[in-house]
Amino acid sequence: MFRRFFYNIKQAFQQVFRNGAMTMASVFAITAMLLILGLFFIIVININTAAETVERDYDTIEVFLLDTTTEQDANQMIESLQGENGVEEVSYRSRDMALEELKARWGESGYLLDSLTENPLPNSIIIKIKSLEAADDIAAAAKALDGIEDVKYYKQTVDKLMGATRFVQLAAVILMLFLIIVSVVVVSNTIKLTVFNRAREISIMKYVGATNWFIRGPFLTEGIIIGLFSAAISVGISALIYKKVVGLIGEDVFAILSMPMVPVEFLVYNLIWIFAALGISIGACGSIISMRKFLDA
Repeated sequence: MFRRFFYNIKQAFQQVFRNGAMTMASVFAITAMLLILGLFFIIVININTAAETVERDYDTIEVFLLDTTTEQDANQMIESLQGENGVEEVSYRSRDMALEELKARWGESGYLLDSLTENPLPNSIIIKIKSLEAADDIAAAAKALDGIEDVKYYKQTVDKLMGATRFVQLAAVILMLFLIIVSVVVVSNTIKLTVFNRAREISIMKYVGATNWFIRGPFLTEGIIIGLFSAAISVGISALIYKKVVGLIGEDVFAILSMPMVPVEFLVYNLIWIFAALGISIGACGSIISMRKFLDA
Protein backbone atom coordinates (compact mmCIF):
# COMPACT_ATOMS: atom_id res chain seq x y z
CA MET A 1 0.00 0.00 0.00
CA PHE A 2 2.69 2.49 1.04
CA ARG A 3 5.00 1.37 -1.79
CA ARG A 4 2.26 2.11 -4.28
CA PHE A 5 1.58 5.49 -2.66
CA PHE A 6 5.23 6.56 -2.83
CA TYR A 7 5.49 5.19 -6.37
CA ASN A 8 2.61 7.43 -7.44
CA ILE A 9 4.19 10.46 -5.74
CA LYS A 10 7.60 9.82 -7.33
CA GLN A 11 6.19 9.27 -10.81
CA ALA A 12 3.92 12.31 -10.50
CA PHE A 13 6.77 14.68 -9.62
CA GLN A 14 8.89 13.28 -12.44
CA GLN A 15 6.07 13.95 -14.88
CA VAL A 16 5.53 17.46 -13.50
CA PHE A 17 9.16 18.43 -14.09
CA ARG A 18 9.44 16.49 -17.36
CA ASN A 19 6.63 18.56 -18.92
CA GLY A 20 7.60 21.83 -17.29
CA ALA A 21 6.11 24.15 -19.89
CA MET A 22 2.70 22.47 -19.95
CA THR A 23 2.72 22.16 -16.16
CA MET A 24 3.32 25.90 -15.82
CA ALA A 25 0.50 26.58 -18.29
CA SER A 26 -1.83 24.49 -16.15
CA VAL A 27 -0.68 26.19 -12.95
CA PHE A 28 -1.21 29.64 -14.46
CA ALA A 29 -4.65 28.69 -15.77
CA ILE A 30 -5.87 27.27 -12.45
CA THR A 31 -4.27 30.10 -10.46
CA ALA A 32 -5.97 32.71 -12.63
CA MET A 33 -9.29 30.93 -12.22
CA LEU A 34 -8.91 30.70 -8.44
CA LEU A 35 -7.85 34.36 -8.16
CA ILE A 36 -10.95 35.50 -10.01
CA LEU A 37 -13.01 33.18 -7.85
CA GLY A 38 -11.29 34.54 -4.77
CA LEU A 39 -12.18 38.08 -5.82
CA PHE A 40 -15.84 37.13 -6.11
CA PHE A 41 -15.64 35.27 -2.79
CA ILE A 42 -14.22 38.37 -1.06
CA ILE A 43 -16.89 40.60 -2.59
CA VAL A 44 -19.75 38.23 -1.77
CA ILE A 45 -18.71 37.57 1.82
CA ASN A 46 -18.25 41.29 2.53
CA ILE A 47 -21.59 42.14 0.93
CA ASN A 48 -23.25 39.42 3.01
CA THR A 49 -21.62 40.79 6.16
CA ALA A 50 -22.70 44.33 5.29
CA ALA A 51 -26.25 43.17 4.55
CA GLU A 52 -26.47 41.35 7.88
CA THR A 53 -25.16 44.44 9.67
CA VAL A 54 -27.62 46.72 7.91
CA GLU A 55 -30.49 44.37 8.64
CA ARG A 56 -29.45 44.16 12.29
CA ASP A 57 -28.65 47.84 12.82
CA TYR A 58 -31.50 49.27 10.78
CA ASP A 59 -34.43 47.28 12.09
CA THR A 60 -35.57 50.64 13.45
CA ILE A 61 -37.61 53.59 12.25
CA GLU A 62 -36.31 57.04 13.11
CA VAL A 63 -38.97 59.70 13.61
CA PHE A 64 -37.33 63.14 13.57
CA LEU A 65 -39.16 65.82 15.55
CA LEU A 66 -39.59 69.51 14.88
CA ASP A 67 -37.67 71.86 17.14
CA THR A 68 -41.03 73.08 18.46
CA THR A 69 -42.04 69.60 19.60
CA THR A 70 -41.53 69.22 23.35
CA GLU A 71 -40.50 66.07 25.18
CA GLN A 72 -44.02 65.88 26.64
CA ASP A 73 -45.43 65.87 23.10
CA ALA A 74 -42.92 63.17 22.22
CA ASN A 75 -44.09 61.00 25.14
CA GLN A 76 -47.67 61.20 23.87
CA MET A 77 -46.46 60.12 20.43
CA ILE A 78 -44.60 57.19 22.00
CA GLU A 79 -47.76 56.01 23.74
CA SER A 80 -49.63 56.20 20.45
CA LEU A 81 -46.97 54.31 18.50
CA GLN A 82 -46.58 51.54 21.07
CA GLY A 83 -50.05 50.30 20.13
CA GLU A 84 -49.13 49.69 16.48
CA ASN A 85 -48.78 46.11 15.24
CA GLY A 86 -45.20 45.01 14.72
CA VAL A 87 -43.70 47.50 17.19
CA GLU A 88 -41.27 45.97 19.64
CA GLU A 89 -40.04 49.05 21.50
CA VAL A 90 -40.37 52.85 21.29
CA SER A 91 -37.98 55.29 22.95
CA TYR A 92 -37.11 58.99 22.98
CA ARG A 93 -33.64 60.13 21.85
CA SER A 94 -32.52 63.68 22.45
CA ARG A 95 -30.15 65.45 20.06
CA ASP A 96 -27.34 65.17 22.64
CA MET A 97 -27.86 61.41 22.91
CA ALA A 98 -27.86 61.16 19.10
CA LEU A 99 -24.53 62.99 18.89
CA GLU A 100 -22.95 60.73 21.51
CA GLU A 101 -24.14 57.63 19.65
CA LEU A 102 -22.67 59.01 16.42
CA LYS A 103 -19.32 59.60 18.14
CA ALA A 104 -19.36 56.03 19.46
CA ARG A 105 -20.10 54.68 15.99
CA TRP A 106 -17.20 56.60 14.49
CA GLY A 107 -14.87 55.02 17.04
CA GLU A 108 -11.44 56.61 17.20
CA SER A 109 -12.53 59.18 14.62
CA GLY A 110 -15.33 60.43 16.88
CA TYR A 111 -13.19 63.37 18.03
CA LEU A 112 -13.82 65.01 14.64
CA LEU A 113 -17.37 65.80 15.79
CA ASP A 114 -16.06 67.86 18.73
CA SER A 115 -15.28 70.69 16.32
CA LEU A 116 -19.01 71.31 15.67
CA THR A 117 -20.11 74.71 16.97
CA GLU A 118 -23.65 73.45 17.53
CA ASN A 119 -25.47 70.15 17.46
CA PRO A 120 -27.18 69.79 14.05
CA LEU A 121 -29.05 66.62 14.97
CA PRO A 122 -32.77 66.76 15.84
CA ASN A 123 -34.61 65.15 18.72
CA SER A 124 -36.18 61.91 17.62
CA ILE A 125 -38.29 58.90 18.48
CA ILE A 126 -36.73 55.49 17.82
CA ILE A 127 -39.12 52.68 16.93
CA LYS A 128 -37.66 49.19 17.06
CA ILE A 129 -39.71 46.89 14.87
CA LYS A 130 -40.15 43.14 15.02
CA SER A 131 -39.68 42.66 11.26
CA LEU A 132 -38.96 44.85 8.24
CA GLU A 133 -42.27 43.77 6.68
CA ALA A 134 -44.13 45.87 9.26
CA ALA A 135 -42.05 48.99 8.57
CA ASP A 136 -44.32 50.52 5.92
CA ASP A 137 -47.46 50.54 8.11
CA ILE A 138 -45.61 51.78 11.19
CA ALA A 139 -43.88 54.54 9.21
CA ALA A 140 -47.23 55.65 7.77
CA ALA A 141 -48.71 55.85 11.29
CA ALA A 142 -45.73 57.92 12.45
CA LYS A 143 -46.01 60.37 9.52
CA ALA A 144 -49.64 61.02 10.43
CA LEU A 145 -48.65 62.45 13.84
CA ASP A 146 -48.31 66.21 14.45
CA GLY A 147 -44.89 67.68 15.22
CA ILE A 148 -43.00 65.35 12.89
CA GLU A 149 -40.27 66.70 10.62
CA ASP A 150 -39.36 63.49 8.82
CA VAL A 151 -39.51 59.70 9.09
CA LYS A 152 -36.59 57.52 8.04
CA TYR A 153 -36.49 53.76 7.73
CA TYR A 154 -34.31 51.47 5.71
CA LYS A 155 -36.48 48.68 4.35
CA GLN A 156 -35.88 49.70 0.73
CA THR A 157 -32.14 50.00 1.33
CA VAL A 158 -31.99 46.52 2.84
CA ASP A 159 -34.10 45.06 0.01
CA LYS A 160 -31.81 46.61 -2.62
CA LEU A 161 -28.70 45.38 -0.81
CA MET A 162 -30.08 41.86 -0.55
CA GLY A 163 -31.03 41.94 -4.23
CA ALA A 164 -27.48 43.00 -5.13
CA THR A 165 -26.11 40.22 -2.92
CA ARG A 166 -28.19 37.58 -4.70
CA PHE A 167 -27.12 38.91 -8.12
CA VAL A 168 -23.42 38.80 -7.22
CA GLN A 169 -23.80 35.30 -5.80
CA LEU A 170 -25.48 34.07 -8.99
CA ALA A 171 -22.85 35.73 -11.19
CA ALA A 172 -20.09 34.16 -9.08
CA VAL A 173 -21.59 30.66 -9.44
CA ILE A 174 -21.94 31.00 -13.24
CA LEU A 175 -18.39 32.34 -13.63
CA MET A 176 -17.04 29.65 -11.31
CA LEU A 177 -18.58 26.85 -13.38
CA PHE A 178 -17.19 28.33 -16.60
CA LEU A 179 -13.67 28.76 -15.18
CA ILE A 180 -13.66 25.28 -13.65
CA ILE A 181 -14.50 23.75 -17.04
CA VAL A 182 -11.69 25.72 -18.71
CA SER A 183 -9.20 24.69 -16.02
CA VAL A 184 -10.18 21.01 -16.25
CA VAL A 185 -9.62 21.11 -20.02
CA VAL A 186 -6.17 22.70 -19.61
CA VAL A 187 -5.08 20.19 -16.96
CA SER A 188 -6.49 17.34 -19.08
CA ASN A 189 -4.42 18.42 -22.08
CA THR A 190 -1.28 18.73 -19.93
CA ILE A 191 -1.60 15.20 -18.57
CA LYS A 192 -2.63 13.87 -21.98
CA LEU A 193 0.77 14.97 -23.28
CA THR A 194 2.44 12.85 -20.60
CA VAL A 195 0.21 9.91 -21.50
CA PHE A 196 1.28 10.09 -25.15
CA ASN A 197 4.95 10.25 -24.13
CA ARG A 198 4.53 7.11 -22.02
CA ALA A 199 2.15 5.29 -24.37
CA ARG A 200 4.53 2.38 -24.96
CA GLU A 201 5.23 1.96 -21.24
CA ILE A 202 1.49 2.05 -20.41
CA SER A 203 0.76 -0.55 -23.12
CA ILE A 204 3.32 -2.89 -21.61
CA MET A 205 1.85 -2.36 -18.12
CA LYS A 206 -1.62 -3.23 -19.42
CA TYR A 207 -0.23 -6.26 -21.24
CA VAL A 208 1.31 -7.68 -18.05
CA GLY A 209 -1.97 -7.23 -16.16
CA ALA A 210 -1.70 -3.85 -14.42
CA THR A 211 -5.11 -2.50 -13.44
CA ASN A 212 -6.42 0.77 -14.84
CA TRP A 213 -6.25 2.42 -11.40
CA PHE A 214 -2.62 1.35 -10.96
CA ILE A 215 -1.76 2.98 -14.28
CA ARG A 216 -3.93 6.01 -13.55
CA GLY A 217 -2.41 6.59 -10.07
CA PRO A 218 0.65 8.70 -11.03
CA PHE A 219 -1.39 10.82 -13.48
CA LEU A 220 -4.10 11.39 -10.89
CA THR A 221 -1.45 12.41 -8.36
CA GLU A 222 0.12 14.73 -10.93
CA GLY A 223 -3.20 16.52 -11.42
CA ILE A 224 -3.67 16.86 -7.66
CA ILE A 225 -0.15 18.27 -7.23
CA ILE A 226 -0.79 20.86 -9.95
CA GLY A 227 -4.11 21.79 -8.33
CA LEU A 228 -2.65 22.11 -4.82
CA PHE A 229 0.31 24.17 -6.02
CA SER A 230 -2.05 26.51 -7.85
CA ALA A 231 -4.28 26.76 -4.77
CA ALA A 232 -1.34 27.72 -2.54
CA ILE A 233 -0.27 30.49 -4.93
CA SER A 234 -3.84 31.77 -5.22
CA VAL A 235 -4.40 31.91 -1.45
CA GLY A 236 -1.18 33.86 -0.94
CA ILE A 237 -1.90 36.40 -3.68
CA SER A 238 -5.55 36.85 -2.63
CA ALA A 239 -4.56 37.42 1.00
CA LEU A 240 -1.90 39.98 0.05
CA ILE A 241 -4.27 41.88 -2.24
CA TYR A 242 -7.08 41.93 0.34
CA LYS A 243 -4.76 43.03 3.15
CA LYS A 244 -3.34 45.78 0.93
CA VAL A 245 -6.80 47.06 -0.06
CA VAL A 246 -8.00 47.17 3.54
CA GLY A 247 -4.78 48.95 4.55
CA LEU A 248 -5.08 51.56 1.78
CA ILE A 249 -8.71 52.37 2.57
CA GLY A 250 -8.12 52.34 6.31
CA GLU A 251 -10.17 50.91 9.15
CA ASP A 252 -11.25 54.42 10.22
CA VAL A 253 -13.16 54.86 6.96
CA PHE A 254 -15.06 51.62 7.53
CA ALA A 255 -15.83 52.71 11.09
CA ILE A 256 -17.25 56.02 9.89
CA LEU A 257 -19.35 54.29 7.25
CA SER A 258 -20.39 51.65 9.81
CA MET A 259 -19.47 48.96 7.25
CA PRO A 260 -17.42 46.14 8.81
CA MET A 261 -14.83 44.30 6.74
CA VAL A 262 -14.21 40.58 7.09
CA PRO A 263 -10.91 39.99 8.98
CA VAL A 264 -7.98 38.85 6.84
CA GLU A 265 -7.39 35.80 9.08
CA PHE A 266 -10.97 34.58 8.65
CA LEU A 267 -10.76 35.10 4.90
CA VAL A 268 -7.45 33.25 4.52
CA TYR A 269 -8.65 30.29 6.63
CA ASN A 270 -11.70 29.81 4.43
CA LEU A 271 -9.82 30.39 1.18
CA ILE A 272 -7.30 27.68 2.07
CA TRP A 273 -10.00 25.04 2.34
CA ILE A 274 -12.04 26.27 -0.62
CA PHE A 275 -9.07 26.64 -2.96
CA ALA A 276 -7.52 23.33 -1.85
CA ALA A 277 -10.79 21.50 -2.54
CA LEU A 278 -11.20 23.19 -5.93
CA GLY A 279 -7.56 22.63 -6.88
CA ILE A 280 -7.66 18.92 -6.00
CA SER A 281 -11.00 18.46 -7.78
CA ILE A 282 -9.87 20.23 -10.94
CA GLY A 283 -6.57 18.35 -11.07
CA ALA A 284 -8.20 14.98 -10.41
CA CYS A 285 -10.97 15.53 -12.98
CA GLY A 286 -8.46 16.65 -15.59
CA SER A 287 -6.32 13.56 -15.12
CA ILE A 288 -9.29 11.17 -15.16
CA ILE A 289 -10.64 12.72 -18.36
CA SER A 290 -7.24 12.58 -20.08
CA MET A 291 -6.81 8.89 -19.24
CA ARG A 292 -10.35 7.62 -19.81
CA LYS A 293 -10.22 7.20 -23.58
CA PHE A 294 -6.74 5.71 -23.54
CA LEU A 295 -7.48 3.14 -20.82
CA ASP A 296 -10.84 2.16 -22.36
CA ALA A 297 -9.17 1.40 -25.66
